[in-house]
Amino acid sequence: MAAATPKTKPAERIKMRIRKGDTVQVITGKDKGKTGEVLRTMPFENRVIVQGINMRTRHVKPTQEGESGRIVTEEASLHASNVMVYSTDKKVASRIELVVEKDGSKKRRLKKTGELID
Repeated sequence: MAAATPKTKPAERIKMRIRKGDTVQVITGKDKGKTGEVLRTMPFENRVIVQGINMRTRHVKPTQEGESGRIVTEEASLHASNVMVYSTDKKVASRIELVVEKDGSKKRRLKKTGELID
């Protein structure tokens, strides 16, 4: 019998318009409508971790003698297509377009409001 092979990372990095520190709103799933800050992006899996969204509980065994086990709650990742960048000024979620300025620099802009992100 052949042994099970471990999951391999996809070789291709997916270009993401969402970055760490962005405020996003969940558009589908059990946390639909909630907003939070992106803590981490995973461009090889096209996933993001959002603060306070998609919480999972994990039971941790004690590692040292005398230590008690504990229950840890942590954020699990979401697929990047399930979140949209959220404008805190206008209170609306929007898609992002990349705009090239006159000086040649690239900026991200919200399509609905026209607000520049960076």
